[in-house]
Amino acid sequence: MSIKSDRWIHDMARSHGMIEPFVPGQVRDRDGGRVISFGTSSYGYDIRCADEFKIFTNINSAIVDPKNFDDSSFVDLRADVCIIPPNSFALARTVEYFRIPRNVLTVCLGKSTYARCGIIVNVTPLEPEWEGHVTLEFSNTTPLPAKVYANEGVAQVLFFESDEECETSYRDRAGKYMRQQGVTLPKA
Repeated sequence: MSIKSDRWIHDMARSHGMIEPFVPGQVRDRDGGRVISFGTSSYGYDIRCADEFKIFTNINSAIVDPKNFDDSSFVDLRADVCIIPPNSFALARTVEYFRIPRNVLTVCLGKSTYARCGIIVNVTPLEPEWEGHVTLEFSNTTPLPAKVYANEGVAQVLFFESDEECETSYRDRAGKYMRQQGVTLPKA
């Protein structure tokens, strides 16, 4: 298994629609202002979050249960900036839609710009032949409100290509998050 370079990512995005929309280089400035970088990096792809957020709130004193998740524990927000309450979290989705090849595994890691502010992005794999928008989780580990910017870089995806195809892909086993659109809550 080998980690893939910017050239491989570019080729796969163009020829196989692996990432849509695809940005072939790093974007650091837009409309005359600085942004948190996104696009192709040396050995990965810096993804953006869309302007759709679900902010966790415990106004109903709910118990967080991944087998029986109460969606009333979230407040929906569509905005360019999401303010996450102290010691809470928010969900978002990527701008980019992914189509992962059968012989590739990806790992999504948070960007250090956010980590240095106490905002952690959950580490998650994108399995072989998974397809969809990635649902991201941002944890605000600080005692202060924290900002997440829509349409700017929030995490990096690393691509690992195997010498052989997997025996059973995410598509083969009809994974429950296949082709997800929007911010997708836990499914039991």
